[in-house]
Amino acid sequence: MNANLFSRLFDGLADPAKLAIETEDGGRISYGDLIARAGRIANVLLARGVKIGDRVAAQTEKSVEALVLYLATVRMGAVYLPLNTAYTLNELDYFLTDAEPSLLVCDPARRDGLAAIAAKVGATVETLGADGQGSLTDAAATASPGFETVARAGDDLAAILYTSGTTGRSKGAMLSHDNLASNSLTLVKHWRFTDQDVLIHALPIYHTHGLFVASNVTLFARASMIFLPKFDAERIIALMSRATVLMGVPTFYTRLLQSPLLTRQTTGPMRLFISGSAPLLADTHREWAARTGHAVLERYGMTETNMNTSNPYDGVRLPGSVGPALPGVDARVVDAERGVELPRGEIGMIEVKGPNVFKGYWRMPEKTNAEFRHDGYFITGDLGKIDDNGYVYILGRGKDLVITGGFNVYPKEVESEIDALPGVVESAVIGVPHADLGEGVTAVVVRDKGASVDEAGVLNALQCQLAKFKMPKRVIFVDDLPRNTMGKVQKNLLRETYAGLYAK
Repeated sequence: MNANLFSRLFDGLADPAKLAIETEDGGRISYGDLIARAGRIANVLLARGVKIGDRVAAQTEKSVEALVLYLATVRMGAVYLPLNTAYTLNELDYFLTDAEPSLLVCDPARRDGLAAIAAKVGATVETLGADGQGSLTDAAATASPGFETVARAGDDLAAILYTSGTTGRSKGAMLSHDNLASNSLTLVKHWRFTDQDVLIHALPIYHTHGLFVASNVTLFARASMIFLPKFDAERIIALMSRATVLMGVPTFYTRLLQSPLLTRQTTGPMRLFISGSAPLLADTHREWAARTGHAVLERYGMTETNMNTSNPYDGVRLPGSVGPALPGVDARVVDAERGVELPRGEIGMIEVKGPNVFKGYWRMPEKTNAEFRHDGYFITGDLGKIDDNGYVYILGRGKDLVITGGFNVYPKEVESEIDALPGVVESAVIGVPHADLGEGVTAVVVRDKGASVDEAGVLNALQCQLAKFKMPKRVIFVDDLPRNTMGKVQKNLLRETYAGLYAK
Protein backbone atom coordinates (compact mmCIF):
# COMPACT_ATOMS: atom_id res chain seq x y z
CA MET A 1 0.00 0.00 0.00
CA ASN A 2 1.25 3.50 -0.88
CA ALA A 3 1.51 5.54 2.33
CA ASN A 4 1.65 8.81 0.38
CA LEU A 5 -0.85 11.22 1.95
CA PHE A 6 -2.28 11.97 -1.50
CA SER A 7 -3.02 8.29 -2.07
CA ARG A 8 -4.67 8.02 1.32
CA LEU A 9 -6.80 11.06 0.56
CA PHE A 10 -7.98 10.12 -2.92
CA ASP A 11 -7.46 6.43 -3.70
CA GLY A 12 -10.75 4.58 -3.84
CA LEU A 13 -12.73 7.73 -4.63
CA ALA A 14 -16.26 6.46 -5.31
CA ASP A 15 -17.73 9.59 -6.90
CA PRO A 16 -15.34 11.88 -8.81
CA ALA A 17 -18.25 14.28 -9.42
CA LYS A 18 -18.71 14.88 -5.67
CA LEU A 19 -18.23 18.58 -4.82
CA ALA A 20 -14.95 19.26 -3.00
CA ILE A 21 -14.57 23.05 -3.08
CA GLU A 22 -16.87 25.98 -3.71
CA THR A 23 -15.23 29.36 -4.22
CA GLU A 24 -16.54 32.75 -3.14
CA ASP A 25 -17.48 33.63 -6.71
CA GLY A 26 -19.54 30.46 -7.11
CA GLY A 27 -16.93 28.26 -8.74
CA ARG A 28 -17.36 24.55 -8.09
CA ILE A 29 -14.47 22.07 -8.09
CA SER A 30 -15.25 18.36 -7.85
CA TYR A 31 -12.99 15.73 -6.32
CA GLY A 32 -12.18 14.55 -9.84
CA ASP A 33 -11.27 18.10 -10.86
CA LEU A 34 -9.05 18.46 -7.81
CA ILE A 35 -7.15 15.27 -8.63
CA ALA A 36 -6.71 16.36 -12.25
CA ARG A 37 -5.47 19.82 -11.24
CA ALA A 38 -3.00 18.24 -8.82
CA GLY A 39 -1.79 16.03 -11.67
CA ARG A 40 -1.16 19.02 -13.92
CA ILE A 41 0.79 20.90 -11.23
CA ALA A 42 2.75 17.75 -10.32
CA ASN A 43 3.82 17.43 -13.95
CA VAL A 44 4.95 21.08 -13.93
CA LEU A 45 6.99 20.50 -10.78
CA LEU A 46 8.59 17.47 -12.39
CA ALA A 47 9.40 19.50 -15.51
CA ARG A 48 11.03 22.17 -13.33
CA GLY A 49 13.43 19.60 -11.91
CA VAL A 50 11.78 18.94 -8.55
CA LYS A 51 12.81 15.50 -7.31
CA ILE A 52 11.55 13.19 -4.59
CA GLY A 53 12.45 14.67 -1.21
CA ASP A 54 13.07 18.18 -2.58
CA ARG A 55 11.44 21.09 -0.78
CA VAL A 56 8.85 23.19 -2.59
CA ALA A 57 8.46 26.54 -0.82
CA ALA A 58 5.32 28.63 -1.27
CA GLN A 59 4.61 32.17 -0.16
CA THR A 60 1.29 32.77 -1.87
CA GLU A 61 -2.06 34.32 -1.08
CA LYS A 62 -4.90 31.92 -0.37
CA SER A 63 -6.46 30.40 -3.47
CA VAL A 64 -7.68 27.02 -4.66
CA GLU A 65 -4.57 26.82 -6.84
CA ALA A 66 -2.37 27.31 -3.77
CA LEU A 67 -4.13 24.39 -2.09
CA VAL A 68 -3.65 22.31 -5.25
CA LEU A 69 0.07 23.13 -5.14
CA TYR A 70 0.25 21.55 -1.69
CA LEU A 71 -1.54 18.42 -2.89
CA ALA A 72 0.61 18.19 -6.02
CA THR A 73 3.85 18.55 -4.05
CA VAL A 74 2.90 15.71 -1.73
CA ARG A 75 1.67 13.63 -4.67
CA MET A 76 5.00 13.77 -6.48
CA GLY A 77 6.98 12.87 -3.36
CA ALA A 78 8.41 16.31 -2.58
CA VAL A 79 8.17 18.18 0.72
CA TYR A 80 5.79 21.14 1.02
CA LEU A 81 7.03 24.28 2.80
CA PRO A 82 4.30 26.91 3.29
CA LEU A 83 5.47 30.38 4.30
CA ASN A 84 3.44 33.07 6.04
CA THR A 85 2.48 35.81 3.59
CA ALA A 86 3.52 38.42 6.16
CA TYR A 87 7.18 37.34 6.21
CA THR A 88 9.64 39.98 5.06
CA LEU A 89 12.48 39.43 2.61
CA ASN A 90 14.90 39.30 5.53
CA GLU A 91 12.89 36.52 7.18
CA LEU A 92 12.47 34.67 3.91
CA ASP A 93 16.23 34.77 3.38
CA TYR A 94 16.65 32.71 6.54
CA PHE A 95 13.90 30.20 5.73
CA LEU A 96 15.01 29.62 2.14
CA THR A 97 18.69 29.41 3.01
CA ASP A 98 17.91 26.92 5.76
CA ALA A 99 15.44 24.74 3.81
CA GLU A 100 17.19 24.97 0.41
CA PRO A 101 14.10 24.39 -1.74
CA SER A 102 14.52 23.47 -5.38
CA LEU A 103 11.40 25.49 -6.28
CA LEU A 104 9.88 28.65 -4.85
CA VAL A 105 6.34 29.76 -5.71
CA CYS A 106 5.50 33.35 -4.82
CA ASP A 107 3.14 36.20 -5.62
CA PRO A 108 4.08 37.90 -8.91
CA ALA A 109 4.64 41.18 -7.06
CA ARG A 110 7.38 39.58 -4.92
CA ARG A 111 9.25 37.76 -7.66
CA ASP A 112 11.93 40.41 -8.18
CA GLY A 113 12.66 40.73 -4.47
CA LEU A 114 12.90 36.97 -3.98
CA ALA A 115 14.86 36.15 -7.13
CA ALA A 116 18.23 36.94 -5.55
CA ILE A 117 17.49 34.81 -2.48
CA ALA A 118 16.27 31.93 -4.64
CA ALA A 119 19.42 32.17 -6.76
CA LYS A 120 21.59 31.68 -3.65
CA VAL A 121 20.10 28.25 -3.08
CA GLY A 122 19.64 27.37 -6.73
CA ALA A 123 15.84 27.46 -6.59
CA THR A 124 13.64 27.97 -9.62
CA VAL A 125 10.97 30.67 -9.15
CA GLU A 126 7.37 30.38 -10.32
CA THR A 127 4.52 32.79 -9.59
CA LEU A 128 0.98 32.39 -8.33
CA GLY A 129 -1.26 35.33 -7.47
CA ALA A 130 -4.31 35.67 -5.24
CA ASP A 131 -6.45 35.34 -8.39
CA GLY A 132 -4.94 31.90 -9.05
CA GLN A 133 -3.00 33.19 -12.04
CA GLY A 134 0.74 33.13 -12.63
CA SER A 135 3.52 31.32 -14.42
CA LEU A 136 2.73 28.14 -12.48
CA THR A 137 -0.87 27.92 -13.67
CA ASP A 138 0.10 29.08 -17.17
CA ALA A 139 2.37 26.05 -17.42
CA ALA A 140 -0.24 23.79 -15.83
CA ALA A 141 -2.83 24.76 -18.44
CA THR A 142 -0.99 22.74 -21.09
CA ALA A 143 0.30 19.96 -18.81
CA SER A 144 -1.22 16.50 -18.66
CA PRO A 145 -3.68 15.80 -15.83
CA GLY A 146 -2.43 12.24 -15.61
CA PHE A 147 0.19 11.56 -12.95
CA GLU A 148 1.09 8.38 -11.09
CA THR A 149 1.31 9.19 -7.39
CA VAL A 150 4.84 8.57 -6.13
CA ALA A 151 5.18 5.77 -3.59
CA ARG A 152 6.14 7.02 -0.14
CA ALA A 153 6.65 5.32 3.21
CA GLY A 154 4.66 6.55 6.18
CA ASP A 155 7.80 7.90 7.83
CA ASP A 156 8.87 9.93 4.78
CA LEU A 157 8.59 13.70 4.97
CA ALA A 158 5.46 15.36 3.59
CA ALA A 159 5.93 18.91 4.88
CA ILE A 160 8.12 21.27 6.84
CA LEU A 161 6.51 24.09 8.81
CA TYR A 162 8.61 26.71 10.53
CA THR A 163 7.69 27.62 14.08
CA SER A 164 6.90 31.24 14.87
CA GLY A 165 10.32 31.87 16.37
CA THR A 166 9.28 34.19 19.19
CA THR A 167 12.53 33.27 20.93
CA GLY A 168 15.67 32.36 19.02
CA ARG A 169 15.79 31.00 15.49
CA SER A 170 12.65 29.62 13.87
CA LYS A 171 12.81 25.84 13.62
CA GLY A 172 11.53 23.72 10.76
CA ALA A 173 9.16 21.05 12.10
CA MET A 174 9.40 17.92 9.92
CA LEU A 175 6.01 16.25 9.43
CA SER A 176 5.64 12.83 7.85
CA HIS A 177 2.85 11.33 5.76
CA ASP A 178 1.86 9.24 8.79
CA ASN A 179 1.82 12.30 11.07
CA LEU A 180 -0.65 14.12 8.83
CA ALA A 181 -2.84 11.17 7.86
CA SER A 182 -3.19 9.67 11.32
CA ASN A 183 -4.18 12.96 12.93
CA SER A 184 -6.69 13.86 10.21
CA LEU A 185 -8.38 10.46 10.35
CA THR A 186 -8.63 10.70 14.13
CA LEU A 187 -10.28 14.12 13.86
CA VAL A 188 -12.73 12.94 11.19
CA LYS A 189 -14.00 10.33 13.63
CA HIS A 190 -13.76 12.45 16.79
CA TRP A 191 -15.61 15.41 15.28
CA ARG A 192 -18.13 13.20 13.40
CA PHE A 193 -17.31 14.44 9.91
CA THR A 194 -19.24 12.84 7.02
CA ASP A 195 -19.57 13.39 3.29
CA GLN A 196 -22.61 15.54 4.04
CA ASP A 197 -20.59 18.20 5.87
CA VAL A 198 -19.87 21.63 4.44
CA LEU A 199 -17.00 23.52 6.06
CA ILE A 200 -16.72 27.30 5.97
CA HIS A 201 -12.98 27.63 5.31
CA ALA A 202 -11.86 31.16 6.21
CA LEU A 203 -8.42 30.33 7.65
CA PRO A 204 -5.06 30.93 5.96
CA ILE A 205 -3.43 27.86 4.43
CA TYR A 206 0.19 28.44 5.41
CA HIS A 207 -0.49 27.12 8.91
CA THR A 208 -1.36 23.77 10.51
CA HIS A 209 -4.92 24.86 11.33
CA GLY A 210 -6.06 25.91 7.87
CA LEU A 211 -3.89 23.58 5.78
CA PHE A 212 -3.77 20.29 7.65
CA VAL A 213 -6.73 20.35 10.01
CA ALA A 214 -9.39 22.15 7.96
CA SER A 215 -8.39 20.97 4.48
CA ASN A 216 -7.21 17.42 5.18
CA VAL A 217 -10.10 16.57 7.50
CA THR A 218 -12.63 17.80 4.95
CA LEU A 219 -11.06 15.83 2.11
CA PHE A 220 -10.64 12.64 4.12
CA ALA A 221 -14.36 12.78 4.98
CA ARG A 222 -15.31 13.40 1.32
CA ALA A 223 -17.04 16.52 2.60
CA SER A 224 -16.94 19.90 0.85
CA MET A 225 -15.65 23.33 1.80
CA ILE A 226 -16.63 26.87 0.95
CA PHE A 227 -13.24 28.43 0.34
CA LEU A 228 -13.11 32.08 1.45
CA PRO A 229 -10.00 34.21 0.83
CA LYS A 230 -10.22 35.72 4.33
CA PHE A 231 -12.43 36.20 7.36
CA ASP A 232 -15.59 38.21 6.72
CA ALA A 233 -18.11 38.10 9.57
CA GLU A 234 -21.23 39.00 7.58
CA ARG A 235 -20.30 36.64 4.74
CA ILE A 236 -19.72 33.78 7.17
CA ILE A 237 -23.04 34.34 8.93
CA ALA A 238 -24.80 34.37 5.56
CA LEU A 239 -23.17 31.06 4.60
CA MET A 240 -24.34 29.30 7.77
CA SER A 241 -27.70 28.59 6.14
CA ARG A 242 -26.03 25.97 3.91
CA ALA A 243 -22.96 24.95 5.90
CA THR A 244 -22.43 22.65 8.87
CA VAL A 245 -19.00 23.42 10.37
CA LEU A 246 -16.84 26.46 11.05
CA MET A 247 -13.21 26.23 12.14
CA GLY A 248 -11.71 29.43 13.44
CA VAL A 249 -9.39 31.20 15.82
CA PRO A 250 -10.82 33.00 18.88
CA THR A 251 -10.82 36.32 16.99
CA PHE A 252 -13.40 34.82 14.58
CA TYR A 253 -15.80 34.25 17.43
CA THR A 254 -15.31 37.58 19.18
CA ARG A 255 -15.91 39.41 15.89
CA LEU A 256 -18.92 37.30 14.97
CA LEU A 257 -20.40 38.10 18.38
CA GLN A 258 -20.21 41.79 17.51
CA SER A 259 -22.70 41.27 14.67
CA PRO A 260 -26.42 41.65 15.40
CA LEU A 261 -26.99 39.08 12.63
CA LEU A 262 -25.60 36.30 14.83
CA THR A 263 -28.62 34.57 16.37
CA ARG A 264 -29.92 31.10 17.17
CA GLN A 265 -31.80 31.23 13.90
CA THR A 266 -28.80 32.08 11.70
CA THR A 267 -26.60 29.44 13.38
CA GLY A 268 -29.39 26.84 13.44
CA PRO A 269 -28.24 24.76 10.43
CA MET A 270 -24.69 24.48 11.81
CA ARG A 271 -23.69 21.41 13.81
CA LEU A 272 -20.19 22.34 14.99
CA PHE A 273 -18.05 25.39 15.80
CA ILE A 274 -14.35 24.64 16.45
CA SER A 275 -11.79 27.04 17.89
CA GLY A 276 -8.04 26.74 18.19
CA SER A 277 -4.55 28.23 17.58
CA ALA A 278 -4.95 30.48 20.65
CA PRO A 279 -6.89 30.29 23.93
CA LEU A 280 -10.60 31.09 23.76
CA LEU A 281 -11.70 33.22 26.70
CA ALA A 282 -14.17 31.42 28.94
CA ASP A 283 -16.45 34.47 28.74
CA THR A 284 -16.45 34.23 24.93
CA HIS A 285 -17.35 30.54 25.22
CA ARG A 286 -20.29 31.33 27.51
CA GLU A 287 -21.49 34.32 25.46
CA TRP A 288 -21.41 32.25 22.26
CA ALA A 289 -23.49 29.50 23.88
CA ALA A 290 -26.01 32.04 25.18
CA ARG A 291 -26.37 33.77 21.80
CA THR A 292 -26.40 30.75 19.52
CA GLY A 293 -27.26 27.69 21.59
CA HIS A 294 -23.99 26.07 20.42
CA ALA A 295 -21.02 25.27 22.66
CA VAL A 296 -17.74 26.02 20.89
CA LEU A 297 -15.47 22.97 20.72
CA GLU A 298 -11.97 24.05 21.73
CA ARG A 299 -8.95 21.90 20.95
CA TYR A 300 -5.18 22.12 21.40
CA GLY A 301 -2.47 21.59 18.83
CA MET A 302 0.95 22.73 17.75
CA THR A 303 2.97 23.07 14.57
CA GLU A 304 5.06 20.11 15.73
CA THR A 305 2.18 17.82 16.62
CA ASN A 306 -0.99 18.80 14.78
CA MET A 307 -3.86 18.21 17.26
CA ASN A 308 -3.21 16.74 20.72
CA THR A 309 -6.45 17.20 22.63
CA SER A 310 -10.07 18.10 21.95
CA ASN A 311 -13.20 18.73 23.92
CA PRO A 312 -15.70 15.95 23.18
CA TYR A 313 -18.30 16.02 20.42
CA ASP A 314 -20.75 14.40 22.81
CA GLY A 315 -20.26 15.39 26.40
CA VAL A 316 -19.24 18.46 28.33
CA ARG A 317 -17.20 21.11 26.51
CA LEU A 318 -15.63 22.94 29.40
CA PRO A 319 -14.93 26.68 29.02
CA GLY A 320 -11.23 27.28 29.58
CA SER A 321 -10.27 23.68 28.84
CA VAL A 322 -8.98 22.12 25.61
CA GLY A 323 -10.42 18.73 26.52
CA PRO A 324 -8.89 15.29 26.98
CA ALA A 325 -6.12 13.82 24.83
CA LEU A 326 -7.31 12.55 21.45
CA PRO A 327 -7.52 8.79 20.84
CA GLY A 328 -4.02 7.44 20.26
CA VAL A 329 -2.36 10.46 21.88
CA ASP A 330 -0.90 10.40 25.39
CA ALA A 331 -0.62 13.63 27.38
CA ARG A 332 1.00 14.15 30.74
CA VAL A 333 2.11 17.01 33.01
CA VAL A 334 5.60 16.82 34.49
CA ASP A 335 7.97 18.75 36.66
CA ALA A 336 9.90 20.64 33.99
CA GLU A 337 13.29 20.20 35.64
CA ARG A 338 13.09 16.55 36.70
CA GLY A 339 10.74 15.21 34.03
CA VAL A 340 8.73 13.42 36.72
CA GLU A 341 4.97 13.13 36.12
CA LEU A 342 2.90 15.22 38.50
CA PRO A 343 -0.39 14.27 40.19
CA ARG A 344 -3.67 15.37 38.59
CA GLY A 345 -4.44 19.02 39.20
CA GLU A 346 -0.83 20.13 39.65
CA ILE A 347 0.71 22.65 37.25
CA GLY A 348 3.73 21.71 35.16
CA MET A 349 5.03 21.17 31.65
CA ILE A 350 2.72 19.43 29.17
CA GLU A 351 4.28 16.58 27.21
CA VAL A 352 2.67 14.49 24.47
CA LYS A 353 3.36 11.27 22.60
CA GLY A 354 1.63 9.69 19.63
CA PRO A 355 1.60 9.13 15.86
CA ASN A 356 0.82 12.82 15.38
CA VAL A 357 4.14 13.98 16.85
CA PHE A 358 6.69 15.23 14.32
CA LYS A 359 9.99 13.62 13.35
CA GLY A 360 12.15 16.47 14.64
CA TYR A 361 13.55 19.85 13.63
CA TRP A 362 15.05 20.26 10.18
CA ARG A 363 18.85 20.14 10.38
CA MET A 364 18.79 20.64 14.16
CA PRO A 365 19.55 17.21 15.69
CA GLU A 366 20.74 18.65 19.01
CA LYS A 367 17.61 20.78 19.40
CA THR A 368 15.47 17.77 18.46
CA ASN A 369 17.15 15.61 21.11
CA ALA A 370 16.68 18.32 23.71
CA GLU A 371 12.93 18.51 23.07
CA PHE A 372 12.21 14.80 23.50
CA ARG A 373 12.34 12.72 26.69
CA HIS A 374 14.05 9.34 26.62
CA ASP A 375 10.66 7.61 26.62
CA GLY A 376 9.58 9.45 23.45
CA TYR A 377 7.43 12.22 24.92
CA PHE A 378 7.70 15.61 23.23
CA ILE A 379 8.18 18.58 25.55
CA THR A 380 5.61 21.07 24.27
CA GLY A 381 6.84 24.14 26.13
CA ASP A 382 3.28 24.74 27.33
CA LEU A 383 2.42 24.94 31.00
CA GLY A 384 -0.81 23.38 32.15
CA LYS A 385 -2.64 20.88 34.27
CA ILE A 386 -4.89 17.84 33.80
CA ASP A 387 -7.97 17.48 36.00
CA ASP A 388 -9.40 14.28 37.47
CA ASN A 389 -11.53 13.74 34.36
CA GLY A 390 -8.54 14.00 32.02
CA TYR A 391 -9.37 17.49 30.72
CA VAL A 392 -6.28 19.53 29.86
CA TYR A 393 -5.94 23.21 30.76
CA ILE A 394 -3.29 25.39 29.10
CA LEU A 395 -1.87 28.03 31.44
CA GLY A 396 0.73 29.62 29.18
CA ARG A 397 4.06 28.99 27.52
CA GLY A 398 6.97 27.95 29.69
CA LYS A 399 8.86 31.05 28.59
CA ASP A 400 5.90 33.15 29.76
CA LEU A 401 6.21 31.88 33.34
CA VAL A 402 6.87 34.83 35.67
CA ILE A 403 9.32 34.24 38.51
CA THR A 404 8.95 37.04 41.03
CA GLY A 405 10.75 37.06 44.38
CA GLY A 406 11.45 33.34 43.93
CA PHE A 407 7.77 32.46 43.41
CA ASN A 408 6.29 31.07 40.19
CA VAL A 409 3.33 32.97 38.77
CA TYR A 410 1.33 31.37 35.96
CA PRO A 411 0.02 34.19 33.74
CA LYS A 412 -3.25 32.44 32.86
CA GLU A 413 -4.30 32.32 36.49
CA VAL A 414 -3.97 36.10 36.86
CA GLU A 415 -5.45 36.76 33.41
CA SER A 416 -8.54 34.71 34.23
CA GLU A 417 -9.26 36.87 37.28
CA ILE A 418 -8.71 40.13 35.38
CA ASP A 419 -10.76 38.99 32.38
CA ALA A 420 -13.71 38.29 34.68
CA LEU A 421 -13.85 41.93 35.86
CA PRO A 422 -16.62 44.20 34.51
CA GLY A 423 -15.37 46.43 31.70
CA VAL A 424 -12.40 44.21 30.79
CA VAL A 425 -12.23 42.69 27.30
CA GLU A 426 -9.01 40.73 27.76
CA SER A 427 -5.61 40.86 29.38
CA ALA A 428 -2.05 39.63 29.02
CA VAL A 429 0.17 39.12 32.05
CA ILE A 430 3.93 39.27 31.56
CA GLY A 431 7.10 39.40 33.62
CA VAL A 432 9.16 42.58 33.33
CA PRO A 433 12.69 43.04 34.77
CA HIS A 434 12.53 44.28 38.37
CA ALA A 435 15.62 45.15 40.42
CA ASP A 436 14.22 43.80 43.68
CA LEU A 437 11.99 40.92 42.58
CA GLY A 438 13.76 39.71 39.45
CA GLU A 439 10.53 40.07 37.51
CA GLY A 440 7.55 42.24 38.24
CA VAL A 441 4.12 40.83 37.45
CA THR A 442 2.63 43.24 34.92
CA ALA A 443 -0.87 43.24 33.43
CA VAL A 444 -1.63 44.73 30.02
CA VAL A 445 -5.38 45.18 29.70
CA VAL A 446 -7.89 45.99 26.96
CA ARG A 447 -11.10 47.47 28.32
CA ASP A 448 -14.53 47.98 26.81
CA LYS A 449 -15.09 51.29 25.06
CA GLY A 450 -16.40 53.74 27.60
CA ALA A 451 -15.63 51.46 30.56
CA SER A 452 -14.50 53.24 33.71
CA VAL A 453 -12.29 50.46 35.04
CA ASP A 454 -8.82 51.74 35.97
CA GLU A 455 -5.61 50.48 37.51
CA ALA A 456 -6.73 51.02 41.11
CA GLY A 457 -10.02 49.28 40.41
CA VAL A 458 -8.32 46.21 38.97
CA LEU A 459 -5.85 45.95 41.84
CA ASN A 460 -8.56 46.37 44.47
CA ALA A 461 -10.66 43.65 42.85
CA LEU A 462 -7.74 41.22 42.75
CA GLN A 463 -6.70 41.59 46.38
CA CYS A 464 -9.20 39.03 47.59
CA GLN A 465 -8.61 36.68 44.67
CA LEU A 466 -4.84 36.33 44.43
CA ALA A 467 -1.92 35.77 46.77
CA LYS A 468 0.13 38.90 47.27
CA PHE A 469 3.08 37.62 45.19
CA LYS A 470 0.74 37.07 42.21
CA MET A 471 -0.61 40.62 42.28
CA PRO A 472 0.40 42.83 39.33
CA LYS A 473 2.79 45.60 40.22
CA ARG A 474 1.31 47.67 37.42
CA VAL A 475 -1.81 47.54 35.25
CA ILE A 476 -1.40 49.17 31.83
CA PHE A 477 -4.31 49.84 29.48
CA VAL A 478 -4.01 49.53 25.71
CA ASP A 479 -6.41 49.61 22.77
CA ASP A 480 -5.37 46.18 21.46
CA LEU A 481 -2.94 43.39 22.28
CA PRO A 482 -0.35 42.56 19.59
CA ARG A 483 -1.16 39.29 17.83
CA ASN A 484 0.34 37.13 15.16
CA THR A 485 -1.64 36.10 12.09
CA MET A 486 -3.23 33.17 13.92
CA GLY A 487 -4.51 35.34 16.75
CA LYS A 488 -1.95 34.44 19.40
CA VAL A 489 -0.96 37.29 21.70
CA GLN A 490 2.69 38.13 21.16
CA LYS A 491 3.89 38.47 24.72
CA ASN A 492 7.47 38.79 23.55
CA LEU A 493 6.55 42.16 21.99
CA LEU A 494 4.87 43.27 25.21
CA ARG A 495 7.96 42.32 27.20
CA GLU A 496 10.10 44.37 24.83
CA THR A 497 7.72 47.35 24.98
CA TYR A 498 7.65 47.50 28.79
CA ALA A 499 11.18 46.25 29.50
CA GLY A 500 12.13 49.52 31.22
CA LEU A 501 8.91 49.93 33.23
CA TYR A 502 10.55 49.31 36.62
CA ALA A 503 13.94 50.77 35.79
CA LYS A 504 13.06 54.24 37.06
